[in-house]
Amino acid sequence: MDQRRLGHSGLRVPALSFGTATFGGSNDFFKAWGGTDAEGAARLIDVCLDHGISMFDSADVYSDGLAESILGQAIKGKRNRLLISTKGTFPKGAGPNDYGSSRQHLIEAIEGSLKRLGVDHIDLFQLHGQDYNTPVEETLATLDQFVRAGKIRYIGCSNFSGWHLMKSLSASDRYGYSRYVAHQAYYSLLNRDYEWELMPLGIDQGVGAVVWSPLGWGKLTGKIRRGQPAKPGTRAHDIAGTGPHFEEERLYRVVDALDGVAKETGKTIPQVALNWLLQRPTVSTIIVGARDERQLIENIGAVGWSLTAEQVATLDAASDIPAAYPVWHQRGFPMLNEKR
Repeated sequence: MDQRRLGHSGLRVPALSFGTATFGGSNDFFKAWGGTDAEGAARLIDVCLDHGISMFDSADVYSDGLAESILGQAIKGKRNRLLISTKGTFPKGAGPNDYGSSRQHLIEAIEGSLKRLGVDHIDLFQLHGQDYNTPVEETLATLDQFVRAGKIRYIGCSNFSGWHLMKSLSASDRYGYSRYVAHQAYYSLLNRDYEWELMPLGIDQGVGAVVWSPLGWGKLTGKIRRGQPAKPGTRAHDIAGTGPHFEEERLYRVVDALDGVAKETGKTIPQVALNWLLQRPTVSTIIVGARDERQLIENIGAVGWSLTAEQVATLDAASDIPAAYPVWHQRGFPMLNEKR
């Protein structure tokens, strides 16, 4: 397994990480992801470790905290062999302080995650989303407090806009707080918005991408094609209204291109889609999920080889869409853009 630096930090993470949203299945939304119990989770974690996948990502809201609890049970006796990544910010209750990135909520969220996971520190803690109601200085000071106490090793964010991430980085530099080294962001061949602003920011500021839903919310498995809709029991069917937006014709065009490259390489469509991401700038690790060992092994097959430049160009062309303003305007003046 390729090991990569997480942004400009000194932490090395595997090219593939394992996401635990499939653990628990305690409510209707997460049942559509999976319902892996502690025994099944322990088996999947062993398979991951055997193949060099040593970082496991969770969140306090995954199955109402059950995913973190199952992860904690499954890693007993293995803590020194792996990294734990988790997240907080989203609502954990009905109270006025049961959500957000305030000092009040973050202290409760982090201490709660540590307890559920059964560990004394979290390797990477990320804000799950932006909280416009809390000053970034309050949030960063709180996170820095946990870093200095040794309860968090590195901090990151997730689902941030470029301006909010840059505002936070500037505040960290100004006050000497710990800096975000990771941005857990959605990025796939189906939706490449990440490239417009967040990728250039990541390159410039040393923020590594931790990619979630690299298969486009389950759309890039090859199981959905023209005249072949999503089947019951899958996220694409059971919670069809959730996740990233896309045009059906564009999905079919991307899948057709993936299918062609898969036949050239002898790989599966998901393996090709993941390998394309592994070649993109700023990508530190890609979070893969699996309901069972078969899916996990297939995802692991995305590493250890590389698409050719011609194959990458084919996928780029099939998945390209007109950029939003001001990106399209800036691209009209190539002499002003940094050459890489």
